[in-house]
Amino acid sequence: MAFLANNYYRKKISFKKGIGSYLVSTNGKKYLDFCSGIAVNSLGHANPRLVKALYKQAKKVWHVSNAFTIPEGEMLAKKLVKKTFADSVIFQNSGTEATEVAIKVARRYFYSIGKPKKNRILCVKNSFHGRTIAAIFASGSKKMTEGFGPKVSGFDHFIFGDHNSLKKRITKNTAAIMVETIMGEGGIKVIPDWCLRDLRKLCNKKKILLILDEVQCGIGRSGDFFAFESSKVKPDIVPIAKGIGGGFPIGAVLMNKKVSKAMVPGTHGSTFGGNPLAMSVGNEVMDIISKKKFLNNIKKLSKYFLKNLNDIKVKHPNIIKQIRGKGLLIGIQLHRDQTLFIKKLMENKLLTIKAAENVIRILPPLNVKKSEIDIALKVINKVCSEY
Repeated sequence: MAFLANNYYRKKISFKKGIGSYLVSTNGKKYLDFCSGIAVNSLGHANPRLVKALYKQAKKVWHVSNAFTIPEGEMLAKKLVKKTFADSVIFQNSGTEATEVAIKVARRYFYSIGKPKKNRILCVKNSFHGRTIAAIFASGSKKMTEGFGPKVSGFDHFIFGDHNSLKKRITKNTAAIMVETIMGEGGIKVIPDWCLRDLRKLCNKKKILLILDEVQCGIGRSGDFFAFESSKVKPDIVPIAKGIGGGFPIGAVLMNKKVSKAMVPGTHGSTFGGNPLAMSVGNEVMDIISKKKFLNNIKKLSKYFLKNLNDIKVKHPNIIKQIRGKGLLIGIQLHRDQTLFIKKLMENKLLTIKAAENVIRILPPLNVKKSEIDIALKVINKVCSEY
């Protein structure tokens, strides 16, 4: 560990094996993993279908670069377009890269129609869109941007839920509004369907673009393929990552035809984005998660999980302030700092992760079993009783 930079608070635990919803530590202890690599291992650990897809591709070709046609990428893009609002896709390697491309696409679109000064992006204050220089200033978080000046210009901010603030911040130079459909790092805060519909109407009225960041909440995590689908809204641009790779690094930006026309050869590139290994895994993930039966099961499990968590809240009102979330993107907001609670959960062999506002994030694999949810509920109730 001494050779790694000290930019993480790493827990003194490591793992030698993963099976489904479980991780086995190097000292042989078995943990129920309801962190899932922060919503990444969407189909659990060592999923046989993903292992098979990766192994099959690994024996053929790993990397060729986007100077050539990559059939596996063409296939995955086609599946994504057929399933969603999008007309085209740009593949990347991570969520923060996907966010960067989303920003570039929005600005490039207005440049392409002769309006280069429409280049500002309006975001929620203290949101999370990644860790690159542009993304941290898009998030508007003082904590994230401290020490990384000079400030990257081009971003304006409004307070979550403050519609008057939002409308006042739109100017003649605003190109797009970019929000997380469900804020993950920000505390598992769900944007209601009626609000998403109003955002779409506002963007139409102001003739600006709507970017819905679904890096964490997309790819089945909400119970729908995309979290915004229940609102019947069609965004212009959607960055995705995490769950689409099932543990293998993949990011992508989905775009409608209007904005994608601006991305002509030379406007963007990626050395590893869309490589055959990633695309082969992504195709398999897509085939599993996009099925209606699979998504309906997530909704069913979510309903059960949330009901029982709220029952625990009623039993322990001095510990739990609120249960938040949608699908299997769940937050337990405590009355005080969640660090010790998370530690106690880990001591009881349940892995979770923190978010803002004293929230504990619960992110099980999307193919989690009801019996595994029951184990987690038992542990959470036990820790509440002992806290």
